Amino acid sequence: MDLFDDLPEPTQTSFAPPAQDEEDRRFKRRRDDEEEEEEDEIKKVCREGLPRLRGYAAARRGEREEMQDAHVLMPDMSSCLSSLPGHVSRISYFAVFDGHGGARASRFAAENLHLNLAKKFPSGDAENLDKLLKKCLLDTFRQTDEDFLKKASSQKPAWKDGSTATCILVVDDTVYSANLGDSRAVLCRTEAAADGQRKSVTLALSKEHNPTIYEERMRIQRAGGTVRFILLACDGLFKVFSADEAVKFVLGVLQQETSVEQKDELTEEELRFEAACQQLASEAVRRGCADNVTVILVSVCH
Repeated sequence: MDLFDDLPEPTQTSFAPPAQDEEDRRFKRRRDDEEEEEEDEIKKVCREGLPRLRGYAAARRGEREEMQDAHVLMPDMSSCLSSLPGHVSRISYFAVFDGHGGARASRFAAENLHLNLAKKFPSGDAENLDKLLKKCLLDTFRQTDEDFLKKASSQKPAWKDGSTATCILVVDDTVYSANLGDSRAVLCRTEAAADGQRKSVTLALSKEHNPTIYEERMRIQRAGGTVRFILLACDGLFKVFSADEAVKFVLGVLQQETSVEQKDELTEEELRFEAACQQLASEAVRRGCADNVTVILVSVCH
């Protein structure tokens, strides 16, 4: 929306009396304020129509000497951006990094990948936003990798650390997934079955060992399906859990009828998601995973 599309064209021969100039300025300010309020109202309507996202994380060292995993939870990434493109109301970012050979690569990625993403993020009324975001994610992964390799090679002795990277970027109601390595992102949603009952379906949002999977995405459907949550985890979890088993474990905790102890002003639903995340990571260790285990559970509340 152009805030000045209805204003008269400026002229260089206007010599209105001071009082008239002041009145014109007041009118212009009032009009600008009204336009801004209308813009804010449009964004507010968009924001209220979106599902609410909340992230939960759990990390276990396992039998490793150190924790080499890292993770990032950013339900609202807007503060990292100078401006949001078009009428986008919300941008969220969640990521898991599984380090190997040390923790420096995973920590570097956790500290810098979203900052590089913010720098390269499309701005203004960008056309073909979907295509631009895919390119932005690819460029961000490449830039972060180059930055780390440059820093690692400058050390004496040179760092030999490495890391996987699996992240999801939620732009309003569209989920983008990008990954390097064997950490995974899966989505759980309920759908109507042929018998009229509702069943849980597990969808993979990433492919293992593929270095440039940035196309993977899906639109959250409000008709015919309801997302419950998105799960991101390093390979430590999936050494002892299949994707379906992990989803069913989480659902089992969420659907328990036992009461939960209230704390920190969290709702009962939020407490159940937190418990599911922690119990899933602990169960992976109990099942014999000796690797680091990091789990992020992103609830999608309509």
